[in-house]
Amino acid sequence: MAHTVNSIVINAPYEKVFDLSNDISRWKEFFQEYTESDVLEKEDNKLTFKLTHQNGNSWKSQRLLFKEYKFAYAQRVEPMFPFEYMKIMWIYRELPQGVEMKWIQDFKMDKGAKVNDEQVEATINKHSVDNLKRFKEIIEKE
Repeated sequence: MAHTVNSIVINAPYEKVFDLSNDISRWKEFFQEYTESDVLEKEDNKLTFKLTHQNGNSWKSQRLLFKEYKFAYAQRVEPMFPFEYMKIMWIYRELPQGVEMKWIQDFKMDKGAKVNDEQVEATINKHSVDNLKRFKEIIEKE
């Protein structure tokens, strides 16, 4: 099992940080590697959405929003490959200097994948740092 934890402090009110960071339709703007980000279904606090990576691969995920408890939980649904599983939690914490947004990811690569857990963990850590900076820049400008 692989595990990553990355965070950044965004100088903006919690409501704004939570709402903008969970606006799936804008994820192609927030994440450099996504070319499409579409909400397929919304039921109460549960979103089903589709992401398309710049390499052309697409997948469906589900996200549960718990705004009042300051976190969101997501998991990849289909196709699972190249993962056995992928679970993500975003935790928000209000601080004097802004809102800390922390991304925690737990996953395991499928045995048939061309890369292993450690390689993907390193890639996710690099991309998370870059993407968190983009979230900060975009949200603080608005």
